[in-house]
Amino acid sequence: MHVFVHQDPKALGQAAGKQAAALIRTAIASHGSANIILATGTSQFETLQELIHGSGIDWSKVSMFHLDEYIGLQETHPASFRKYLRERFISKVPKMKEVFLINGETIPSDECIRLSLAIENRPIDVALVGIGENGHLAFNDPPADFDTEVPYIVVELDQACRNQQLGEGWFKKLHEVPMRAISMSIKQIMRSKHIICSVPDSRKATAVNNTLTKKISNEFPASILREHGECYFHLDAASAGQLPENLRAGQI
Repeated sequence: MHVFVHQDPKALGQAAGKQAAALIRTAIASHGSANIILATGTSQFETLQELIHGSGIDWSKVSMFHLDEYIGLQETHPASFRKYLRERFISKVPKMKEVFLINGETIPSDECIRLSLAIENRPIDVALVGIGENGHLAFNDPPADFDTEVPYIVVELDQACRNQQLGEGWFKKLHEVPMRAISMSIKQIMRSKHIICSVPDSRKATAVNNTLTKKISNEFPASILREHGECYFHLDAASAGQLPENLRAGQI
């Protein structure tokens, strides 16, 4: 586990994006291709923006997997994570080798099988993730399933998670926020060779503190990341605001 505290969200995103780009280039140089996982949401704005401009990446050798998506939400909806990725990332880089987006409008169990079969033979080189206000990792809300080996699962979204989506402006009313989603599982995320966790904003300060200081527990899903030797937490001054001084020692 490595913790870096940056001055603001822009500096955070630049550092996280540069690191991701370097790891992708290294993977391509080592074995001719790279497999990556991309997250969405406001926490990823600056990181993805920087990654788009990462010099020297041959995107034709990169396969991308999608972290999570609402069930039953049309892709045209402003909150659709497929829409987010198409508009904010896929359309901004040269054509990639493969793109695996989650279709939340089909039969969820079938979609989980399709994606699980696709990812099991493609070891992930770099995963970009965030942490929810309730400490979730992807859409694995507390108490998260730390045991399932299945790469993609159907999950129920708790009230805190749904309130976050409303508060960030993705939906106009709480009843519009779906109750279920398809999410990459905890164990599948942890199989990634490198994990870059971008977490800006004071709204995430309690979740960050719980993640990095509380006992590793499925009540604090993102706390499991501390068991990954190549997980890099990129925080800003606001999100790191509740951390003890020893964990802010990596301040940049």
